Order: sequence, then structure tokens, then C-alpha cells
Amino acid sequence: MNKQIILGIDPGIATVGFGIISCQSSPPIGNSLKINQPSSLIKPIELLDFGTIETPAKTPIGHRLCIIYDDLNTLVKEIQPDLVAIEKLFFYRMSSTITVAQARGVIMLVLAQSNLTYVEFTPAQIKQALTGYGNADKHEVQLAVARELELDDIPRPDDAADGIAVALTAWFNL
Repeated sequence: MNKQIILGIDPGIATVGFGIISCQSSPPIGNSLKINQPSSLIKPIELLDFGTIETPAKTPIGHRLCIIYDDLNTLVKEIQPDLVAIEKLFFYRMSSTITVAQARGVIMLVLAQSNLTYVEFTPAQIKQALTGYGNADKHEVQLAVARELELDDIPRPDDAADGIAVALTAWFNL
């Protein structure tokens, strides 16, 4: 069974959420278990880690971008993902859109320098993949993350749960 590591990223300037999953090359369709293998030994997907990269609010934008660059570089070198999935920028408040776009540019720079393949998904694509409904609310997506990974609780903070959702969407689209 071919495993791969997927890093999901929810870009932001104050908080970059991330989720790291280990999974089969593609999600199982129907009952893909072999008869001689106990189902308890087969885990098609596993949550390895999740968290956030945070930048202080009163820090100049250039320094905040450096923090994102340095921390993401460290994370990428540690986990060596096979694939990275990034949430596409969603335009809803012009004042924050520009700074999020700058952070997203830094994230893409780190990925390019590390020669990592990445895929992008819109918020609607992520919602559709996890809930079956492109206009699902944040809580429905978080519940779907917990359900898919068989977690007792929704991962916190929200940005980390969003990073996991992006990684799961990539797996569903392999």
C-alpha cells in the first residue's frame, strides 16, 4: 500500500493553519479491504499533526512575512510532504485580502524553493469535498474533519482544522 504525506495549508497573515495527514495514494472506494487482512490493521488515513504559524499583530508586515517564511521552511524540512494543498484566496474584505495574498505569496515561495508540488482549492471546493455542500458553514466542515479522521473532538484552533480540511480535500482529489 503506497502511503504519502499531504500538508494542507490555510493561508493568513496573523495565523497560517496547517494539517498533516498520512494516507493511501487514493481514498478507498467501497470496500477495498482484502479478506485476509483484519480491518483494524488497515488505516487508509491518519492525522499526523496540525497547528498554526502565528505572527504578532503589532509587528511590521515584513517581519510577519519573515516569520511565516522561516516557520514554514522548518515545517516543510521536518515533514518532507509528498504533496501540499493550499486554500485559494477568497475575496471578502479588501483590507485583509492584500495582506493574506502577501502571506500566500511567501508560502508559495517556500514551496517553490523546496521543489514541492502543490494543488489549490477554493473554499467552496473544500466544503463540497467534505460535506457534499459547497455552501456549508465552518462548523459543518469541522465536524466532517473530525468524522473523517475518527476524532473525538474538532481540532482547535479553527485555522488548524481548516488546514486539515484542505489536506483531506487533496486526498479526496487524488
